Amino acid sequence: MSPPARERVRHALVGTGARAEMFVRALALDHADTAELVALADVNQARMDAHNRWLAELGHPPVPTYRAADFTAMLAKERVDVVLVTSVDLTHDEYVTAALRAGCDVVTEKPMTVDAPRCRRILDAVAETGRRVTVAFNYRYNPLHEQVRRLLADGAVGEIGSVHFEWLLDVRHGADYFRRWHRDKATSGGLLVHKAGHHFDLVNWWLDARPVEVHAAGRLFFYGEPGRRHGYARDYDRAHGSPAAADDPFALRLAEHPRLRELYLDAEAEDGYQRDRNVFAPGVTIEDDLAVLARYSTGATMTYHLTAYAPWEGYRVMVNGSRGRLELDVTESDHVSPAEAGALKGAALHGGEAAAEHGAARLTLRPFWAPPVDVPVDGWTRQGHGGADARMTRVLLGGEPDPLGRAATAYDGALALVTGLAANRSLDTGAPVRVADLLTLP
Repeated sequence: MSPPARERVRHALVGTGARAEMFVRALALDHADTAELVALADVNQARMDAHNRWLAELGHPPVPTYRAADFTAMLAKERVDVVLVTSVDLTHDEYVTAALRAGCDVVTEKPMTVDAPRCRRILDAVAETGRRVTVAFNYRYNPLHEQVRRLLADGAVGEIGSVHFEWLLDVRHGADYFRRWHRDKATSGGLLVHKAGHHFDLVNWWLDARPVEVHAAGRLFFYGEPGRRHGYARDYDRAHGSPAAADDPFALRLAEHPRLRELYLDAEAEDGYQRDRNVFAPGVTIEDDLAVLARYSTGATMTYHLTAYAPWEGYRVMVNGSRGRLELDVTESDHVSPAEAGALKGAALHGGEAAAEHGAARLTLRPFWAPPVDVPVDGWTRQGHGGADARMTRVLLGGEPDPLGRAATAYDGALALVTGLAANRSLDTGAPVRVADLLTLP
């Protein structure tokens, strides 16, 4: 007698912008044997309708759609087990806590939220309900980063003294944060919360440590109104329909990208959201050039720099220890092709295909008293964030074993968030900030 079929886990998704597509496709195609998508929720019906059209193209039946105001009712009516939160960062806590109190587990896009009170609200709801929050830090699942974790945990460099981490966003990818809602720090937390949260989480995970004190410096140097000083500014508010944007390499041409057109241009009538703002227009409240010095519970330090206007994209990580040094050098794209300048990095939506420019990765162990060793890494690809997206959904949606502990908890989300929050506070005060003064964590 064959065993009974395993019941699939019922998922609902809230926030149907571009971030949602990775999860929707994974549920419809890759993990349909273990998970199913049963509902969508959003403030914008046109975006939900677009996802249902794309589901039909994949051979998946349309799913019920709900206005965001009816989110809690949706959870009960559709008997939801797990909620996927891919909404605007400022709203994450609202949906996470409502889902937890309705008896659901949650997978939320990073950052978990954007400030300390909202973070405390989530942590309290986790403690109150006993339900699980997983933060989708997909970079933990990159094969390169997994290998770094193994090497450091195995003592390849001995006791860790310091980390240097430099991240470069090129003028295609970096510019995109200044076209959309991320340009407002109140909504996104700024790049130290929204983007660097990935990197702060990696360091926490690699070191198995928590941040204690953070000092930061930074400014808006290139985008926003400084663009006029550098000779890049054009006089238009948004790219669509603007003659001044026609030959602007920083302009996103929504009408030329069918899926972005459906998600944003065709949906504007409902909520007025414009996805293609001029990156040099007034109103930018986030920084684009940022330096951070952090001290950890182990005594190790990290120096970190984020540049959002580089000519190439990639990152360098150096870990110095009592037995040597580990170096990770990744080029995601070696330049920005003029033909691709008006597009998004990699694909129309969220890391779906490789960029046209060249890239490479190298992981090198430099022990004391011996020649350097190039460490082989299987599985790294330039697609889907180094192959991380597919690996993450196999764990979060497909139930694949996770011996490295890549699935980040609400506590992990809080540790990454509070590093960025402390850095933002330090930007305002010019002084070091103790993490415990912002958020008390075990």
